[in-house]
This record gives sequence, C-alpha cells and structure tokens, in this order.
Amino acid sequence: MTQELDGPRVGPLSGAARQLIVLVHGYGADGADLIGLAPHWARMLPDAAFVAPNGPQVCDMNPAGYQWFPISRLDPREIATGAQLAAPALSRFIDAELAALGLGGADLALVGFSQGTILSLQVGLRRRPAPAAILGYSGALAAPDRLAGEITARPPVLLIHGEADPVVPVGALHQAVAALGANGVPVQFHTAPGLGHGIDAEGMAMGAAFLAAAFGDGSSVS
Repeated sequence: MTQELDGPRVGPLSGAARQLIVLVHGYGADGADLIGLAPHWARMLPDAAFVAPNGPQVCDMNPAGYQWFPISRLDPREIATGAQLAAPALSRFIDAELAALGLGGADLALVGFSQGTILSLQVGLRRRPAPAAILGYSGALAAPDRLAGEITARPPVLLIHGEADPVVPVGALHQAVAALGANGVPVQFHTAPGLGHGIDAEGMAMGAAFLAAAFGDGSSVS
C-alpha cells in the first residue's frame, strides 16, 4: 500500500525556521526512528525545523514499519530502480514543506540512514537549486554510472559508516565517495571502527557540525 508522505516534526528552537532538515529513515523503520536526532542537534542548529516523513509503503519484511522501495537483497539494479521510482514522492514532500515554511530550496538539508541515505542522495543531487547539504549514515549511492548524466546539484556531502556494518558493507561508502568525487561533488567521509549498522555519538556530533557549517552556523568537520 502506498500513502502520502507525512511524519513527526520538531520546530526550531529559536521559534523562526530559517532552515529545513528532512530526516529520511531506513528500511523497515519510520519517521519516529530519526526525529530523535532533532533534540541532539537543535542547540547547534537553533533555526532549523526538522521533519521525518514515513516512507510511502508499508514494509514488506516489517509491517510495523515503512519502506521507500521494496528490496530483497543488495542488488544494484533493484536499488537503482527503487530509488528512481521513490524519488519523486520525497521531492514533492520536500517542496511542500519548504513552501509551508516560506523557505527556498537552498535552505534544505537532507539526512538519511541506510535506505534513507540512498534516497537522500538520489533526490538531493538532482534538485534545483542545490540543497545546503546531504548527510548520509550507513548507506549507498544508487546507479553511480548514471550520475554524470543526471546530476543537477553538487551540495557538500558527508557520509558516515560503521566499519563493522553487517547490513550495508562499508565498501558501499567508498564506492559512493569515488563516484561523487568523480562528478565534482565536495564529499567528506568518516568510518567508525567497530560500529555496526547504526549511528554512534561521534557520528551524531560530526553530523551536527557538518550541517551547521553548511548552513553557515558553525565550523567545518575536521
């Protein structure tokens, strides 16, 4: 079943939204899974509104959660097709959220986890104007061979991945970094020794600093 996108929101700490951060969850999860990042990041990003939409489909493997597209295994063709089909719904949702807040496309940052990272890169690299930043945890880049012919935006990208990830191997990060760099995208990355498929405290702190720098509110990730 496919549904219109919606999910939990957290308003800006300052009371006036100057930025929008869209949190894109992983396969089988929901918006509540990532909206929990907002309280950790709000002090460094006081003017940011956060929204974490649920995926458009009930998850095939976990009916209590959602998926952006069906996936049976880490098959590059399956991922490429799924990401391409799922991207328009997320992009429309982003446009509506920006309009509701009176913000422009350059006031946007996309943050993804796992399948949500795939979608964040798929959408963010093809928007006009470019978003301020894309932050991806434990994910991958769909169809890297198609990127040169489709890319319209080159925002700064930070990819973070656990070296012990049993779900999406850390090699996916290195493949994404190579393809992004080859297409002129300013990309940074960090791998976390011993970390599995998740986000640790260091990754959260690095993500907040990266987003603040991209929005002009802080210093760059070292």
